[in-house]
Amino acid sequence: MTIQFSNYMAELIAIRRYLHQYPELGLSEFNTADFIARQLIEFGYEVTRGLGRTGLVATLRNGVSSRALAIRADIDALPIEEETGVDYASRNKGLMHACGHDGHTAMLLGAARILAERKNFDGTIHLIFQPAEENFGGAKLMIDDGLFERFPCDAVFGLHNDPSLAFGQIGVKDGAMMAAVDECHIVVNGRGGHGAEPQDTADPIVCGASIIMALQTIASRNVHPLDPTVVTVGAFHAGTASNVIPERAEMVLTIRSFDPIVRNELENRIRMIAEGQAASYGMTVTIDYKRGYEATINHQTETAFVRNLAKRVFGEEKVVDLPRPSMGSEDFAYMLAERPGTYFLLGTKRSDNDPPLHHPRFDFNDDALPIGTSFWVELAEAYLPMK
Repeated sequence: MTIQFSNYMAELIAIRRYLHQYPELGLSEFNTADFIARQLIEFGYEVTRGLGRTGLVATLRNGVSSRALAIRADIDALPIEEETGVDYASRNKGLMHACGHDGHTAMLLGAARILAERKNFDGTIHLIFQPAEENFGGAKLMIDDGLFERFPCDAVFGLHNDPSLAFGQIGVKDGAMMAAVDECHIVVNGRGGHGAEPQDTADPIVCGASIIMALQTIASRNVHPLDPTVVTVGAFHAGTASNVIPERAEMVLTIRSFDPIVRNELENRIRMIAEGQAASYGMTVTIDYKRGYEATINHQTETAFVRNLAKRVFGEEKVVDLPRPSMGSEDFAYMLAERPGTYFLLGTKRSDNDPPLHHPRFDFNDDALPIGTSFWVELAEAYLPMK
């Protein structure tokens, strides 16, 4: 690599750990945004705040080219009580950076500083610090606030750390990268009574259990085997005592897919199964079905750009074409629907016992900070080369 990190590593770690200590939920990242803005202004960027409520864009121009590049980092945390035991653990009770967004932000801030110091590019760089990736779709909120009209770009890039991918590897994939996600809340309306007299009730627990089992047939019997889908019942709540049959049972589903036609079919089948099973027990259901993030679809040209650049910078052995998309979801999908670009992974694995993302003992691997930072610098300078 052409960038020497002896002068930057300590600062990158300090930034990352400061962000880790003070996590904030989506659309509440006010202190985080203040911290980021102060850094960027000091580096010489033009900073625009308030997109998507707490998002911000930092702009740096150099040379004469009309070409523009956008790079995005997410800045929000999760409602998880931290269990890492590190001395820089979260000081905000019940909140933590369990997905590594503190690392993403630190890497992009590090790249921002180096790009401003080197000025080895010709064009415009927009650094997008996006809120609310985990919950409210901050990418779409920023787009709705005119992100790409106010900050036009030829391409947009984003990355995510992956503790299951070998350390230092860059994972790329053409086309479908992350799934679309929907959520469904089903309430079974029964008739409660004494647990010793079930014949005088309409037991919503029995009906709910039947619905849950029938839902398992959607992926196995209604959707083509080569169309990736997931229907998971993540919560089931009913009753408070062993001798009381409750009035209602509630369940919450997460639904993942890629193809829009399959996505529609999943919703139709879930509704038909829930209503049909309930009717067979003499009950009704209330269904609240909400569409979430779209599928994240990478663009071929930009993916090839990242693949080839990573091979040149890190070596061919450090670049892997991912064999399949993830059933996880990512609101960077909205940015890729508006502009060409790609979303890729940075391996941060320490050992086979690493806690996964969204785990209370997850902690971003600081050794990956110079890798992600340097790659953002290399990417910007390669995409906007000096003539």
